[in-house]
Amino acid sequence: MNRQGKFRTPRRPKRPVNNQKDPVGVYCRVRPLSGGEEECCIEVISSTTIQLHAPEGFKVNRNGEYKETQYSFKKVFGVSVSQVELFEHVARPLVDDLIHGKNGLLFTYGVTGSGKTFTMTGSPGQGGLLPRSLDMIFNSIGPYQAKRYVFKTDDKNGMEIQGEVDALLERQRRENNLPVPKTPSSRQKIDPEMVDMITPEEACKADGVDEDSSYSVFVSYIEIYNNYIYDLLEETQEDVVKPKWNGGGTPVRQNTEFIPPQSKILREDQNHNMYVAGCMEVEVKSAEEAFQVFWRGQKKRKVANTRLNRESSRSHSVFIIKLAQAPLDADGDNVLQDKNQVSVSQLCLVDLAGSERTGRTGAEGTRIREAGNINQSLLNLRTCIETLRENQMCGTNKMVPYRDSKVTHLFKNYFDGEGKVKMVVCVNPKGEDYEETLLVMRFAEMTQEVEVARPVDRPICGLTPGRRHKNQAFKEELCKLDERGAPIETDLTSFINHLALSLPPLPSCELTDPSDDVTLPRLIDALHNRQRIRQTIMEEYNRAANTMKSLLQELDSNLISKENFIHEQNGKLIEKDKIIQNNRAEIERLEKKAKMQEHKMDILQKTTKIYEDDKRSLQQELETREQRLQRELGEKMRLEQRMHGAVSDTQHKWEKECERRVNAMQLEMQNKLWVKDEKLKQLKAIVVESKGSARPDPPPRQSRPQRPPRDECPPPKRSASPSPLPTTTPVRPLHRRSRSAGAEKWVDHKPTSSLDLGTVLQPVIPNAIQVSAPNEKALSKCDRYVLTHQEVASDGEVQTKLIKGEVIKTRGGGQAVQFTDIETLRQELTTAPSRKRKSSENVPSSGDQQDGAWTDVETRCSMAVEMKAGSNAGPGYEHHGITKRRKP
Repeated sequence: MNRQGKFRTPRRPKRPVNNQKDPVGVYCRVRPLSGGEEECCIEVISSTTIQLHAPEGFKVNRNGEYKETQYSFKKVFGVSVSQVELFEHVARPLVDDLIHGKNGLLFTYGVTGSGKTFTMTGSPGQGGLLPRSLDMIFNSIGPYQAKRYVFKTDDKNGMEIQGEVDALLERQRRENNLPVPKTPSSRQKIDPEMVDMITPEEACKADGVDEDSSYSVFVSYIEIYNNYIYDLLEETQEDVVKPKWNGGGTPVRQNTEFIPPQSKILREDQNHNMYVAGCMEVEVKSAEEAFQVFWRGQKKRKVANTRLNRESSRSHSVFIIKLAQAPLDADGDNVLQDKNQVSVSQLCLVDLAGSERTGRTGAEGTRIREAGNINQSLLNLRTCIETLRENQMCGTNKMVPYRDSKVTHLFKNYFDGEGKVKMVVCVNPKGEDYEETLLVMRFAEMTQEVEVARPVDRPICGLTPGRRHKNQAFKEELCKLDERGAPIETDLTSFINHLALSLPPLPSCELTDPSDDVTLPRLIDALHNRQRIRQTIMEEYNRAANTMKSLLQELDSNLISKENFIHEQNGKLIEKDKIIQNNRAEIERLEKKAKMQEHKMDILQKTTKIYEDDKRSLQQELETREQRLQRELGEKMRLEQRMHGAVSDTQHKWEKECERRVNAMQLEMQNKLWVKDEKLKQLKAIVVESKGSARPDPPPRQSRPQRPPRDECPPPKRSASPSPLPTTTPVRPLHRRSRSAGAEKWVDHKPTSSLDLGTVLQPVIPNAIQVSAPNEKALSKCDRYVLTHQEVASDGEVQTKLIKGEVIKTRGGGQAVQFTDIETLRQELTTAPSRKRKSSENVPSSGDQQDGAWTDVETRCSMAVEMKAGSNAGPGYEHHGITKRRKP
């Protein structure tokens, strides 16, 4: 159980609850126009309002009308405002809070070339916000600074404290350790580019500095380039290690090559505040030394020359001023060695890179990537501000995307209530920047509606105030006594003993005669005199001490009465302040409610306008669709009438065609029946004639069957597979068999009743599947089809027809046969006797006689009919062939 409790996640320390909030202070500074720029799009109306109007040739609305807009700020600084006035309104309150243990964030925002870097840094004779802040800090805490290395950073965003002896050893160690860079001293030569940034007349000092505390200032300087954090104060040393060799025997890197700086990472300390891990923090003791450190890092910052700015910042720079303070001990001499009593406050001065459009700057290659990362980080800052504003005004609880960008992730604690936040919006009034300036103004107007919790005052230690002053006064008195030759011991007895030495000297005490009565009385008188003088001095001392005590008691009573009076007045002031705060809170609540109602009214008006526009557009669309529907209905009626006419015409046409075909078929069948009747009549006449005449029968043949009697002879039968009709199966005039011998695969349909003619001329189809009846499996594997159909005529001829077709796949997944050609092969049987052979007259006709010679015509016709009727050469299904046109 103890182990489980040991590895629990530490609880987050509870912060003091503070319901008081302050809005983000947004200021606007207008840059003066240069000599060649004539057109201006910004006009300063008052000390808090500016007006934007579109330049000539710029159409804001679709109807071409100009739209002038006004924007309000906490304060507007025109082109004639000096750097001192800007510092007094913007940065001085933040520096005052820094000295009193509160954090602050100040950043400049605007398009490229709008004067952000000049506002933050300034120029010789016109120092910006940063050098003036450093000067005010050291003017305020200069006499109360601790010795160097008394305060020491612990690389975890914390501060450690050590004694003066340890600080002296630390200083000697750092000076003797060559790899560690020395801290720049204020006695070094100052860079000529930063001389006279601030005149002595413009120096300022904070009020209410705690004299009983000791202070130390640490500065760090970083830049955020392409969403990576780099330390600008990190010394880039030469690679003193031996060069590495690759497999080819050549060095990978020379000794004189510099190591590129590594990107830093963001971490969270034990108080859940974000900080840059591994960032170099330099302890400085003067404003000149601090500004020299800043200028050393400023020279390493990423800048480039673009079409809009000669020295355009390509990264966001962050200069962090960290002030560590700790109370003095009870004697007022040394710093209290208690880490819990150390208070650390910081002020972040951020110079954001300007938003830009690549079309205007003419950026290429790396510059396009830099501009994209800059615009993306600024867009994420806008998104965070919008989400905060929506959560505060609408009561939502959306997650603020701080982690999407290093800029917002580093400063998320400030928006959560770790200090005041201020922004200086720099604008360029030239007409070319109108569109981008309009976006900046909208963002600034939205930022003013975000409120940040007011930081809580740090607790006051329980030691007696005025310790430093009393200690200095005591040291001064000791110095004065030392100069006068008086003893410097503080013990009262030793002090009185030293005073006794200044009494009259004792007379000679040498006794030469026992009866000497002069020396002893003289000695006794001298001792009595010295004792009396000592008693007098002691009485005077006690009287002076009593007088001093009474005076001190009177002063203490007066002081206590005054403190009680002040306490009473403070209580009354606190009550008044509470009433004022309640009134202010009520006013803020009513103002917020009124603003919320106005916001809702604006939303409702916009929604109503949108609904009206949608209603108008939908009505127009409805009318357009009704007109289109009427046209389509008219066209549909016309098409229906046309289709009805076409259907009736086609129906009438096909009815006529069917009637014509039926008549032709009936006529043909009648002709066939007439021909068959004629043949039967002729056969009957021949049979009758043969019976009347007496002729001898031919010798019997063993290969022919005997002719049955006429009474037992069955009547002639019709053929079960009639020949294809010419009307349904047209035959091509040209009979070619070249395609049957090709590489195509055929289905050879031969019925089981087909006769083998036994001749050389046989229809041979290579690469064919022979079937007795067509099936779906065989048709799916082939693309051509042939049907062998045999007919035997009455004269003994065998007629073979090859009906050819193509196999076509149907839409339903089956196969269909489309007939395209018919080949007819005729062959006459040589063994068959002549149809008109004369019968023998000598053979008597008897009923039991075998007709082996087949001389009877009726018998031959009957056999032919039987052969035709019994054959299975015809197809089992009705096939329809359609003549297919071939390419010439």
